[in-house]
Amino acid sequence: MDDFPIDKIQISGATLASLLHRSSSSAGDLHGYLFGHATVSTPNPLSDHPTATTTTSLLAVTITSFLSLPSHLPLPPPPSPTNSAALLGWFSSRRKTPLRPSLKDTTTARSLTSLASRAFTPQNSTLSLSPSIFLLVTTPFQDQLIHTHEYKAFQFKVNAFEPKSLNIVNIGPSFRSQYESFSPNVQFPMMDFELRGSNAMVEDEQGESLADRKKQLRDQKQLDTCAEGFDVGRLSKLMGSEAAYTGELEDLYDKMLAKIDGLSKLVEQTNAKVLEQENHNMRLRCRVAGLE
Repeated sequence: MDDFPIDKIQISGATLASLLHRSSSSAGDLHGYLFGHATVSTPNPLSDHPTATTTTSLLAVTITSFLSLPSHLPLPPPPSPTNSAALLGWFSSRRKTPLRPSLKDTTTARSLTSLASRAFTPQNSTLSLSPSIFLLVTTPFQDQLIHTHEYKAFQFKVNAFEPKSLNIVNIGPSFRSQYESFSPNVQFPMMDFELRGSNAMVEDEQGESLADRKKQLRDQKQLDTCAEGFDVGRLSKLMGSEAAYTGELEDLYDKMLAKIDGLSKLVEQTNAKVLEQENHNMRLRCRVAGLE
């Protein structure tokens, strides 16, 4: 396996928040595996000077999920890497300990990096990398109200831990370069774009057929799944040279946020009902077992 240095370690804010929440809500220390993907890219810097510049390949590793269990239990055999989520390394969550790897972490690192069957290949590359990422989470020695956790990333290389910076990827303009190519997940209905005159509305009213009405109803139903209450005719106005983007887009975003808020409340209510049913089932099991 290639001992290739990792240039960037990334983790989404949601994944890091979930890991910190799991660490704070557990009864004791935790450890587990980290999963994600790696990409080798060659940056192409833009310059006004025609001088030749040498470009080097950069290896970026992105942590997308984790698997945790109490530290007093041994780590199970790591799963084999897949195309969607490879085994990047492991993590350890300890309380009131120094923010540095321990001898146990070194033993775990040597065991994981020596497993050739757990090696993975980054995108756009033929390298074979071992799961060498280590993420350490600790709590301060003194109890604090706001500062509750500290974390640090490492790469295990040549029987030693090398500190690495950990980039937290969030949503926003400053993080747009993290996503490279972007394809939306929300599927809006396809709108037919035509160059029409000022009397296009009259032509539509006169030439509207039954098939057109069915298509409009189908498109409206599809649009309601993304932004309920936004007319499909207004969506078609966002196309063309005379499109009024500002007002229409702001209203579209408001409708989309209202739809997401409604779905979130529905999920919250469903989770509450599921929890209530689980508690009811637990009481029934205790009653059958004679524990009440």
